[in-house]
Amino acid sequence: QVQLVESGGGLVQSGGSLRLSCVASGPTSGYGALGWFRQAPGKEREEVSCINSSDGSTFYADSVKGRFTISRDNAKNTVYLQMNSLKPDDTAVYYCAQDPDLYCEADLSSGDFGSWGQGTQVTVSS
Repeated sequence: QVQLVESGGGLVQSGGSLRLSCVASGPTSGYGALGWFRQAPGKEREEVSCINSSDGSTFYADSVKGRFTISRDNAKNTVYLQMNSLKPDDTAVYYCAQDPDLYCEADLSSGDFGSWGQGTQVTVSS
């Protein structure tokens, strides 16, 4: 069982920046894929970005390419999501997810990931 704890959400003006953190713990937390998802009110949960533990390769949704950057600190077992040029459409609850048997690529769905954090709210005002 992997435990994931997110932090770093908040309220920011359009064009601003936030950095989300996700600390992972557990025997398989250092394997597989670590992803960030978001869910806005009335919408389905969508994948935002993902990073592979094996080789550090990444995936980004088209809506965030060029604005968001995912990274990891293996020593701290932490994954970050740096979010720049934020827009009101980025407003959502952001979730960290992990699965030791996954490899990041396009079209991963929330159902593919076995472990989830509690979520952190990001609100972007116009």
